[in-house]
Amino acid sequence: MFVCGRNVAKDLIKNNQTIYKAILQDDFHDKELISLLENAKIKIEYASKKEIDRLELGNHQGIILSIPDYLYYSLDSVYDSQVVVILDHIEDPHNFGAIIRTCEAAGITSIIIPSDRQVLVNATVMKTSAGTVDSVHIVKVANICNAIEQLQKNGFWVVGTSLNDRSQDYREIDYSGKIALVVGNEGSGISDLVSKKCDFIAKIPMYGTTNSLNVSVATGIMIYEIIRNRK
Repeated sequence: MFVCGRNVAKDLIKNNQTIYKAILQDDFHDKELISLLENAKIKIEYASKKEIDRLELGNHQGIILSIPDYLYYSLDSVYDSQVVVILDHIEDPHNFGAIIRTCEAAGITSIIIPSDRQVLVNATVMKTSAGTVDSVHIVKVANICNAIEQLQKNGFWVVGTSLNDRSQDYREIDYSGKIALVVGNEGSGISDLVSKKCDFIAKIPMYGTTNSLNVSVATGIMIYEIIRNRK
């Protein structure tokens, strides 16, 4: 997998992550980063901007790293967690990366995603997460509903986010136990099947003319409400 960006590169090097090689733009002059690469004995190759642009990784900032593909964790690895975030088919890598970053900042280390119709860990996710991907256990499952059932058997209360008839103000829910927070797709929200599996459905009140929030923003609000109620 290719990842790009100076901050991502520095974080990977400082965390001793496996890096196969670094591809630098011909006019790359970040002496600190070059020194980090050399000290870590990482192979450096140089290429023109045109050659690097062909990889279509967006704003690469003149540096691309070749690293191993992300290794996903198993579901049973999160059973001892106190808070788990479940993503019900998030499609935008920027949203996924932002959610990972928020989870890491809040001390939440477990995220569950489905294996289909969900953006996986890629270069954009890595960059948007600001290098926090390796601090979070990301679990990939074949079926979200089955995963929820297993979490419930292991003592989790499952809180979905929606505006359906079952929803209640997110500030009125008891978050003192083991919590699995489910957030849904950018366009359609959580599915009906997933909603029916949830123990609670939370809603964030809207006071303006819009009727919804960006999923990463809504996830951040919910995460910090959960954390606040556990202190």
